[in-house]
Amino acid sequence: MSLPERSVERAAFLRELKRVLPEEALLSDPEDLRPFECDALAAYTVLPWIAVLPETVEQVRAVLRLCHSQNVPVVARGAGTGLSGGALPVADGVLLSLAKFDRILEIDPANRMARVQPGVRNLAISEAAAPFGLYYAPDPSSQVACTIGGNVAENSGGVHCLKYGLTVHNVLQVSLLTVEGEPLTLGSLGLDGPSYDLLALINGSEGLLGVIVEVVVKLLPVPETARTLLAAFSSIEAAGDAVAGVIGAGLVPAGLEMMDNLTLRATENFVHAGYPVDAAAVVLCEMDGMAEQVEAEIARARRVLESHGATEVREARDEAERRKFWAGRKAAFPAVGRIAPDYYCIDGTIPRKRLAEVLGRIGELSEQFGLAVGNVFHAGDGNLHPLILYDASHPGELERAEALGEEILTLCVEVGGTVTGEHGVGIEKLGPMCVQFGAPELRQFHALKAAFDAGGLLNPGKAVPTLMRCAELGRMHVHGGRLPHPELERF
Repeated sequence: MSLPERSVERAAFLRELKRVLPEEALLSDPEDLRPFECDALAAYTVLPWIAVLPETVEQVRAVLRLCHSQNVPVVARGAGTGLSGGALPVADGVLLSLAKFDRILEIDPANRMARVQPGVRNLAISEAAAPFGLYYAPDPSSQVACTIGGNVAENSGGVHCLKYGLTVHNVLQVSLLTVEGEPLTLGSLGLDGPSYDLLALINGSEGLLGVIVEVVVKLLPVPETARTLLAAFSSIEAAGDAVAGVIGAGLVPAGLEMMDNLTLRATENFVHAGYPVDAAAVVLCEMDGMAEQVEAEIARARRVLESHGATEVREARDEAERRKFWAGRKAAFPAVGRIAPDYYCIDGTIPRKRLAEVLGRIGELSEQFGLAVGNVFHAGDGNLHPLILYDASHPGELERAEALGEEILTLCVEVGGTVTGEHGVGIEKLGPMCVQFGAPELRQFHALKAAFDAGGLLNPGKAVPTLMRCAELGRMHVHGGRLPHPELERF
């Protein structure tokens, strides 16, 4: 879908905005707009035309109605911690910040739910629910900063999503405004809602279908106990096989994470979590629940890890060390940022049984492109996060890093996986989307978008590539016109 043509001049549009917003909620000076020029995929920047920071739903509705009437694009933005360029502004559109929607409206312990505004930080929900012995399960590594509206938009995960699910599995209801400013409530506070499951549709919709103004999330009881194993391996392939072995044994860890040597060395220097820096890879395996159950499951997990060649398996001695293990894992991205001028974080998902094979192939691609790759990921889900190290000051290195990233994502599709697990498509994965989906699927995506936003004003140019783009890339079809693994459902 091409970008809509704006039909109003900036000065006239600013005058219209001033009628519906207080002066302090309206930014138009270039220096004021600079903080909004990118999300966490900082290699790409666009200065927004205008930025607005409304405080009420009525103000958001007024902005949307005005933009719709004047054919002005709108990009909704949360904390800007996304990694796929999903919150990248458009040069001739309004950047709609929801940062001031930061209130927890209700904690309902009897029904184990919380009603929050989209600008509430992920971690703040668990902090507010803690006095009731409850917490919000999805825990992205950026949970101290990322907001729940953005989590819904990207369908975020986290280190404990293997057992407790992604955002979509932990949201009961979403209230949003359409591009025309009309209110729409999806989902229900009961077990199920009527008609089509549009609640699942809005999770991962990347701001293309509406602007989220309120979310009701599930709360869970804090587990009675949690215990974590750290297993070291002499090869990354052995670690990958061990992960598949844990799942194959019928265990469902609360978290099952993996880091290779490059990543764990950087992380150990940063956090001092006690990782064995001479290991080729480490696996973190956590069990939680009732004490007796956890005792049995930890023993089984230890046996599985040892049977797959672990050179060392040790359990966190106490709660402080357990938290240190996970603090290291969650700090892996910034830790790697200390050892290279720049890094490019990929997000793809593969079948767990192909982990060892894919990790080996990533190593080969790393050598082929001449760029180091650190591997850290939600191994239990098969959700990979290769970190490609490069130096943007060297001409051509960013482009080479992007090309390597596309090769890795193409590999994910070839083995039966997907081009994203939780970071979204944004602008980053438009090319790989042409590998995963054919023309019929893409037409269906565009038809769905048009049902909510016929003019294409909401977050234009993101998430779903045009058929023309895919044709120009020459990647509409692969393997003789057939997508790999045609027997698999595509989501």
